[in-house]
Amino acid sequence: MARILVINDTQELLEMFRLLLEAEGYEIVLSGTPILKVSEIEEIKPDLIILDIIFGNRTVGWQMLEMLKMWRSTASIPIIVCSAATHDVQEQEGYLVAHNVRVLYKPFDIDDMFGMVKTVLSGRRTQ
Repeated sequence: MARILVINDTQELLEMFRLLLEAEGYEIVLSGTPILKVSEIEEIKPDLIILDIIFGNRTVGWQMLEMLKMWRSTASIPIIVCSAATHDVQEQEGYLVAHNVRVLYKPFDIDDMFGMVKTVLSGRRTQ
């Protein structure tokens, strides 16, 4: 069973992800704030991270993304950036593509989210 770490500062969205993804058989770990210690990510051992990039007015999600891609132990963990900050994300498109990070813009279609999660996780299993 795949373990998915969902990081978002909106409690309702965290609960929605938990309910939807657990119903699909995934193990879900939730965090209301970005995790900026590699050791904590290593402990969780996620197969996928769904990460928002804006927390309040701060872009600490970007810091977490860069940290994850910098460390060998976390660089290969697939990441889906889930954000309503369309402009900010599009400005970083080159970086995201280069690091194989998918983007799911809010508001999103639930079927699109399921499809992206399945695609990313099936790609990880074939590596």
